[in-house]
Amino acid sequence: MSGPADRIAGRTALVSGGGGGLGAAIARSLLSDGARVVITGRNEHALKEAASRLGPGVVHRVCDVSRPGEVERLAESLADEEISVLVNNAGIAGPVAPLTEISAEDWDEVFDVNVRGVFLMCRAFLPAMTERGAGDVVNIASVSGKRPLLRRTPYCASKMAVIGLTATLAGEVGPLGVSVNSLSPGPVSGPRMERNFRLEAERTGSTYAEAEAAFVARSALGRMVDEEEVGAAVSAMLRMTGLCGADIDLSAGMVAR
Repeated sequence: MSGPADRIAGRTALVSGGGGGLGAAIARSLLSDGARVVITGRNEHALKEAASRLGPGVVHRVCDVSRPGEVERLAESLADEEISVLVNNAGIAGPVAPLTEISAEDWDEVFDVNVRGVFLMCRAFLPAMTERGAGDVVNIASVSGKRPLLRRTPYCASKMAVIGLTATLAGEVGPLGVSVNSLSPGPVSGPRMERNFRLEAERTGSTYAEAEAAFVARSALGRMVDEEEVGAAVSAMLRMTGLCGADIDLSAGMVAR
């Protein structure tokens, strides 16, 4: 009898922002479930190292998802691959500052990667999925798109945009056999959150430990989630056959309501 893992085994998944962090963790989870994985990102060195660590079954391609020409070339280079899972994970944190101190260039950069990149990747890889009548798209959003996070307006606004894009796109391609969902992690332990805690400590005159403690105190579990939990959540979502147009919180209880 087939099981839930069979919804992943044997498929080819494309994971953007796969050179490290969440992208590598998502790729690792999909590989463990039997998928063939293509990782993409802007840094060729990081991609090569990630592919080496992940092992056989991983292909890497350099691509800046915010640039239409590069996304088109990526799609052309993968024309012989049947990409049936697209995980739009590429994203940047952007500036940490009051809105009035954020430059238009910094604002645009966040939206170019976090939102335009999702649009361009979906536009490039959805046609083959809809033609086959099957496929899955998972967009990595954030609980920060659904609750205030002071001094992070570009990031929060971009992640809310991803959630809105997901809901609307699901309605467009769901009838054609493609499921589109978003995963909204809460704070994920790692270098990005360490940077944020350092900046918050500097801003408030507190210690790093105090800044971290104040942040995780908002969580029901009193902790952040980790990268492996995010990877496992993507796999779990792909196994849920009725999931479409949903946004799933993975926040250790730091949920915006």
